[in-house]
Amino acid sequence: MALALLRRRRWGRSPGAGATGVSLPLPPGAGAVNREVVDPMGQPMGGADVTVTALDTHRVVARGTTDPYGYFLAALPPGQYSLMIAAEGLHPHRETVDVVAGPAAGEQIWLQPARLLELPAQGNWLFDPPHTAIRFIAKHVGMAHVHGRFERFDGGIQIAGDMAESRLHVRIDASSITTGNRTRDDHLRSGDFLDVERFPHIDFHSTRFAYRGGSKWTVHGSLTMHGVSRSVALDTTYLGTVNGGYGEELRCAALAKAELHREDYTLNWRSMLARGIAVVGPTVQLELDVQAMYRTHDTPTPPR
Repeated sequence: MALALLRRRRWGRSPGAGATGVSLPLPPGAGAVNREVVDPMGQPMGGADVTVTALDTHRVVARGTTDPYGYFLAALPPGQYSLMIAAEGLHPHRETVDVVAGPAAGEQIWLQPARLLELPAQGNWLFDPPHTAIRFIAKHVGMAHVHGRFERFDGGIQIAGDMAESRLHVRIDASSITTGNRTRDDHLRSGDFLDVERFPHIDFHSTRFAYRGGSKWTVHGSLTMHGVSRSVALDTTYLGTVNGGYGEELRCAALAKAELHREDYTLNWRSMLARGIAVVGPTVQLELDVQAMYRTHDTPTPPR
């Protein structure tokens, strides 16, 4: 319905200006994020990936793609959000958005050609937990999606002279899982699911980095969860390296995604259904939004 309205009510423009806004009904007290995305030639950018994350919880609250006319709109509670727009072969756009109640003026976003990003310096990079998030989305059987995250983890990247030989290690405290529902979280920690008393950690160890062009990489490795190890490929977008502003501190950033099948890890959802227990579905979308730090004045312990 919203897409049809967007197509009928094109955003007005003035010379030299971007989109001016969309008039759509909003729930009481809600605000909106609306963007028109265009390519480097100014043409509508349909199919661009859009992710909106709440800055206070690091939780993905809206995700989708732009329509054929390049538009994206989401109704959201007032607050502060991180917005990322990405398309193959183009440089990702990131911004912080303050959403207030009521209609919001739209903005036009010009995606630029992806520049050749300088790879991180050879050496050891450690995750910066305050600026890193490990999230997941699972289909709730017969209902909507369940969004969650792990609050405690550590890890790092050992960058080799040949990037393909680099290594990534992530260790997650399985008991730190949270979905915003205490009863559900306790159940996920129980023997029916993660069984955190017997298997306190979830580990990922990479085996190789494969370059896919532009800023895209695939990180191949093994994920161990619930006492079972399986091969996993992380579809990764490298976001670049910047000076962190503290003298010698450098930071690199990347966004990685993978789809996990719960039965691969003996988490049998069908047995839950047979017992009449409403659970999340058989697949889980995992997302790592990573910042890692490198300091030239010390030598961190490399990931193992």
